[in-house]
Amino acid sequence: MRRILPLALLMMMFAAAAHADDAAAQRLRALAANCAGCHGTDGRAPRDSLVPGLAGMPASYFTAQIKAFQTGARQGTLMPQLAKGYNDAQVKALAAYFAAQKQGGKP
Repeated sequence: MRRILPLALLMMMFAAAAHADDAAAQRLRALAANCAGCHGTDGRAPRDSLVPGLAGMPASYFTAQIKAFQTGARQGTLMPQLAKGYNDAQVKALAAYFAAQKQGGKP
């Protein structure tokens, strides 16, 4: 019985951590979905799109462009206003998310 209790406790901790990871991944996908209207699902813009695809974009470049929109250093129609709605942690998370996406398919 003494061995079962620590094992059960350990299993519960792993389950809780997995659930937290799932919730965080869902929040990130929901955040990235805000970009889908213009940049395509998971950042894969259609071939004939006037806006760039974000899938596979280096995280440092993505972050620099969002920061440029936020400060007004880069002009745009919608992006300057949209970019101002993201905090640093969200920009960092989105940059990593889109960098991990393959341009032609799922990661």
